[in-house]
Amino acid sequence: MADRAEEAFRRHYGQVYRYLRRRLPSDHEAEELAQMVFVDAARRLDAATSQDVPVLAWLYTVAQRRLADHARQLARRQTLAELEADRVRVVAEHEYGPGVAEPLRRALERLPAAQRRVVVLKQLRGLSFAAIAAEVGASEAACKMRFARGLETVRAELEREGLAP
Repeated sequence: MADRAEEAFRRHYGQVYRYLRRRLPSDHEAEELAQMVFVDAARRLDAATSQDVPVLAWLYTVAQRRLADHARQLARRQTLAELEADRVRVVAEHEYGPGVAEPLRRALERLPAAQRRVVVLKQLRGLSFAAIAAEVGASEAACKMRFARGLETVRAELEREGLAP
């Protein structure tokens, strides 16, 4: 079984990678999904294909499914980001009033996504840095740094708009 998957990898990795790369925005994402396709191949190639089905065709089908999974995951992340933005607006209006809510929302939107997520998880959801690290897939130290830098940026943005936090 491993021999067949290994042979498929040697013969078809480049083709599968190029197929994914044309459909994804970065080399990194294409490499990651290609690896996942060949992990699936190592697990199921013998059981999933017969002599009638070319291995490359099966690999393209697996790659297409991985692309669909990836697209769903991105859509979920975007939906979560929109929900977090709505929650920021509601909490800010409730706690600070509408005059602060909009500048705060704009300041948070300007943060890099990784910083914004950590700030929202810490400030609005009240998670510990250990829980945040587990959720975002980073170390606690990285999350603490993102949080500190994010707050510093938000504070500077609010001061530029004439609001002192």
